[in-house]
Amino acid sequence: MASGELIDQERESLSVSKRLVRSMSQKWKRMGNRSEGCVEGDTAGVSLSCLTLYGRVGGCKVGADTGEEFGETGCRRRSSGSDEGKGYIAMCGNEEATVDCFSYGRKEKLWRKNNRRLLKSQERDSLNAHLPDDVLEMCLVRLPLRSLMNARLVCKKWRSLTTTRRFMQTRRECSFESPWLFLFGIVKDGFCMGEVHALDVSLKEWHKIDSPALKGRFLFSVSSILDNIYIVGGRSSLANSGRVDRSSFKTHRSVIVFNPLSKSSRKVASMNHPRSSPVLGISEVNPNCLIIRNQVAQPERRFHRSRVGGVSDVYEDPHRLSVRRQTRSSQDENESSASFHSVKPHVQQKQENGRRSKEGRKFVLIAVGGLGSWDEPLDSGEIYDPASNKWTDIPRIPLDFGLACSGVVCNGIFYVYSESDRLAGYDIERGHWIRIQMTLTPPRVHEYNPKLVSFKGRLLMLSVSWCEGDGQIGRRNKAIRKLWELDLAHHSWKAVSVHPDAPMDWNAAFVADEDLVFGVEMFKIFGQVLEFVTMFDGNGWNHVSRNHAARDIDASSCLTKSMAVLRL
Repeated sequence: MASGELIDQERESLSVSKRLVRSMSQKWKRMGNRSEGCVEGDTAGVSLSCLTLYGRVGGCKVGADTGEEFGETGCRRRSSGSDEGKGYIAMCGNEEATVDCFSYGRKEKLWRKNNRRLLKSQERDSLNAHLPDDVLEMCLVRLPLRSLMNARLVCKKWRSLTTTRRFMQTRRECSFESPWLFLFGIVKDGFCMGEVHALDVSLKEWHKIDSPALKGRFLFSVSSILDNIYIVGGRSSLANSGRVDRSSFKTHRSVIVFNPLSKSSRKVASMNHPRSSPVLGISEVNPNCLIIRNQVAQPERRFHRSRVGGVSDVYEDPHRLSVRRQTRSSQDENESSASFHSVKPHVQQKQENGRRSKEGRKFVLIAVGGLGSWDEPLDSGEIYDPASNKWTDIPRIPLDFGLACSGVVCNGIFYVYSESDRLAGYDIERGHWIRIQMTLTPPRVHEYNPKLVSFKGRLLMLSVSWCEGDGQIGRRNKAIRKLWELDLAHHSWKAVSVHPDAPMDWNAAFVADEDLVFGVEMFKIFGQVLEFVTMFDGNGWNHVSRNHAARDIDASSCLTKSMAVLRL
């Protein structure tokens, strides 16, 4: 009896397995005979991948409407509660009872997860395919510098579009650039770190750029041409590498060109004479101008100063000095009487040249004065042509002019101001100096060096003076920093504005850019170095930044700092 029951149970199990095999075979047949209304159902039904996922993820999800997830509204699968539905029959088309396989959506999700980079590249390609290059370029040219640098990292196409010369020229001509201030000469723990602090004026954000080429160099001068900053001259310590040491130093003739966009530095032709803290000027000249050839053809009318044993020409040959004095005095009188009245026509000519096309622009860099290798004041000058990469000597500063402390190019004239309150101008096109006799000189405190800037074709000077009294220090006197404008018609200076801050920094740096004047004051008080950045827009002064670049720096940075401004 027991053996008969076992046989009956085996027969029932065989019949169940036969039914399962029959139901699976019916399922495979219906997969091949689905209705034409469900196109995607012919290939995405129950397959071998479904069976494998059935074992991996725990079976098929009955009744899950995954067709809507991928936008397939015409092909839905519904669960069935009938006995026939227990066999997991997948139906589609016009049939009412359907079974949705979970592996259908799972497969798509797994594919998207493993091919994210491919999807992103397809999205970028589709974006570039729909936007022409000229439209894409006009969109990118309007980005601020920080967003533009991030856009260059998107793809090679965007990088190639934004690094062409035409793109940068369009960005410059259409005034899509914003001013950036670059602060050099920062000293930390007694070492010249070679750090460049950049301030985005529009966003008021500071950025730090490392420049290994500037490590160990101090007391250099900087000036900007287009997208580059020229670093001229300077000193470096001979005994302690990298430290600010004025007892044992080397004066440099080399010139370094720093590019903030690429964060790179390169060397160009060195000056003819070593200089520290020279007075620089940048001038745009006519592309067809033969200024360099004219400077080479001009004879040198003065003897070079002898440096043998530090003996000057006065004790070496007094007669030579007297002859030179007579020659230079007669020459200066003729130049001052004949060429000073021709400044205005020359200014008009320069303004007409500025209205020409900006293609083929040519700039020259002028360096005068400074201190030599023996720490002696220099009255020589030289001019640099970036096209030919050559320096050429120019006539020396007029006799008895004094030590040049500031200079700027305004309307084709390189104006230089001395510590003895004398003003002279160098005509770049004609190649000679002009003595400018002033009827009234602004009163100033001589411990503070005046600074010349060019603002909208006007020559301005910043100097410190006392509010009351005749320059004598008193308890009730208050020092203020005034902004003066040169009046060529009356040969005098007239006050324009007053700086809002007290003049705590006697070596404050000021630089102008088109229609803005920027100033950086840095000083030490109560054991801490403070820094202020101000801006003059023609109506008044405004504070831009405070105490951001002066963190953890030495007080010697107040003496070694220099500043340049670029439109980026």
